[in-house]
Amino acid sequence: MRKKIRVLIVDDSAVVRQTMSEILSSDPQIEVMSTAGDPFIAAERIRDEVPDVITLDVEMPRMDGVTFLHRIMSQHPIPVVMCSSLTERGSETALKALEYGAVEIIQKPRMGTKDFLEESRVRICDAVKAAAQARLRKISPHTHTVAPKLTADVIMEKPSSHAMMQTTEKVVVVGASTGGTEALRVFLESFPADCPGIVIVQHMPEGFTKAFSRRLDGLCRISVKEAADNDTVVRGRALIAPGNHHTLLKRSGARYYVEIKDGPLVTRHRPSVDVLFRSAARYAGKNAVGVIMTGMGDDGAKGMLEMKQAGAINIAQDEATCVVFGMPNEAIKLGGVDYVRPLEALSREVLRLCD
Repeated sequence: MRKKIRVLIVDDSAVVRQTMSEILSSDPQIEVMSTAGDPFIAAERIRDEVPDVITLDVEMPRMDGVTFLHRIMSQHPIPVVMCSSLTERGSETALKALEYGAVEIIQKPRMGTKDFLEESRVRICDAVKAAAQARLRKISPHTHTVAPKLTADVIMEKPSSHAMMQTTEKVVVVGASTGGTEALRVFLESFPADCPGIVIVQHMPEGFTKAFSRRLDGLCRISVKEAADNDTVVRGRALIAPGNHHTLLKRSGARYYVEIKDGPLVTRHRPSVDVLFRSAARYAGKNAVGVIMTGMGDDGAKGMLEMKQAGAINIAQDEATCVVFGMPNEAIKLGGVDYVRPLEALSREVLRLCD
């Protein structure tokens, strides 16, 4: 019998602890080991038994979650999934947590509609399972019916087999999930100021992508911004899909632009990499270069195959440099990948293929 993933929930709200416990216990692969109201109580729990994964609130009394995370990762690394209420200030704080080694950020569940709570359940359980598989770096029994796993068909029809005519202008589309925030930093920092236009889907909750984009914009030679509806894809700029919204690549004449859409979860995500990649297959065809990076699950695999069938050239991040090799591996197995490269070589490969 497969060993369950044992989780310690750390949050100062009793309501959130209860809700998180119910959400995680609904997954047959997960077991809630214990809960704690603050990091000091959590430290006592860890002394008794080391969990497989910790879910950790950002703002708590006595010690904030980011400080506690830093201590965990510098002494005895344990996979940590950060929870946030998604305030603007909290977004910046949670992004710092990713720098300190948090595997993932998830939206703290709030009381609301049944659909919202079900989407939260899927995202939280997937984040915990991804964290349990993650490669960490050290720094100085109730079952629940799984929601249908929708495909990109719910957002856009599958493209025809005819790839569009090639032009001189290339566009790069990128998908990433668990571990992707730091991987994208390495990837984008390597590009020169006049690189081809880039559109990115990074699985991230609403409220984080704007702060994440600003952070990258300050680090990179290219400009980086959270995508807005009708933004033009231009050289020297990366557009990051806003959290909780699908982002599609479109074309009008010689102009590429993005469309921001609502809609159901696709491959359990919104934004979905499959949606972006399918739109690239339809509207860019041979003009596109696809990149799939670290992340759990298979979002992007089918879309990348559609891109290849439309004439695009695709690259996957290699296993050795992925935090979780799920998404690249699924794309490779499905046959949509032309090249497999380590993280540090991805930008060079993109520039070579776009030249």
